[in-house]
Amino acid sequence: MAREELIRLTGDVGGPDCDDDDCPNVYRAKSGSFVVQGVVSDAFTPPDGEGLVEIPEHVLREAVRVLGW
Repeated sequence: MAREELIRLTGDVGGPDCDDDDCPNVYRAKSGSFVVQGVVSDAFTPPDGEGLVEIPEHVLREAVRVLGW
């Protein structure tokens, strides 16, 4: 799936290492599922085919606000 196929729910959250496309973000896919972008986490080893990322709470709050939940 290409980034262009996703709806970006979060905007520029700012930060010292944040440019247009490398900030933690939440996206919505056409299927209704979510894609998250964040810092890779090594909290535990997920099953094959899955990954862990950390995103700040305010990014999730912004996504919920945009969705009107």
